Amino acid sequence: MQPFELFAVRYAHNGPRTLGQNTIGGDPHETHSSLDFYVWVAKRADRAFLIDTGMGEETARRRGDQFLRVPADAIGLLGLDAARLDDVILTHLHYDHAGRLDRYPQARFHLQDSEMAYATGRCMCSRLLRRGYEVDDVVHIVRCVHMDRVVFHDQSVEITSGLSVHRIGGHTGGQQAVRVWTERGWVVLASDASHLYFNMEQGAPFPSAYRVDEMMEGFRALHRLAEGSWDHVIPGHDPLVMEVYPAPSKELDGIVARLDRPPKGRF
Repeated sequence: MQPFELFAVRYAHNGPRTLGQNTIGGDPHETHSSLDFYVWVAKRADRAFLIDTGMGEETARRRGDQFLRVPADAIGLLGLDAARLDDVILTHLHYDHAGRLDRYPQARFHLQDSEMAYATGRCMCSRLLRRGYEVDDVVHIVRCVHMDRVVFHDQSVEITSGLSVHRIGGHTGGQQAVRVWTERGWVVLASDASHLYFNMEQGAPFPSAYRVDEMMEGFRALHRLAEGSWDHVIPGHDPLVMEVYPAPSKELDGIVARLDRPPKGRF
């Protein structure tokens, strides 16, 4: 099986934060990890996938996040052209994962059935549950459905040899993780199934949760998908990712991390 090269591209930041902002029941006065925002790229000679599209600068400003770079432009550092990309996997439809879909006019969007149902159904009558969504992003993906540009998946599906998606749930109704075969074996992109290493390693659920029981079971599912090795799971928002994984080049240090290479030092 031909391995993928796998990268994290950092495009925004949120911090400082407290423990209470990063886990249910955490002390709101205790300083804790900031959040970084990423999109991910899996590529090899025959296929290239963008995993999530990030958000736009206006959305970041309005929601209080520090915007660092435009994801659709930043993937050009890895040789991808947003306008020509064929496959985009959306782990879920929250504002920081499924924004600016218009930058990918040729792409098929891979999404869980349950995420579309959740983001367009009665749960969105709850102000609490819909706060993570931008209505224009949701409307855009609905339009793509009517243009035959959405590929729906149900639970665990192999999209191509060496790359599969797996419904985890918990954070949203259809949160999915992506499992990728690399030179160092299987690597699992958790996305928001675990925001930080802390969440999954300590069994400490992040406060943005649709179902806490699914989130807790999701931590175990991530561990199984990574064949029992936490250093093969990549959390969705941990700044440590940029510290423990090497950059492809000195110029990309702090911008891009190479996830198909072993981490340094932490594990």
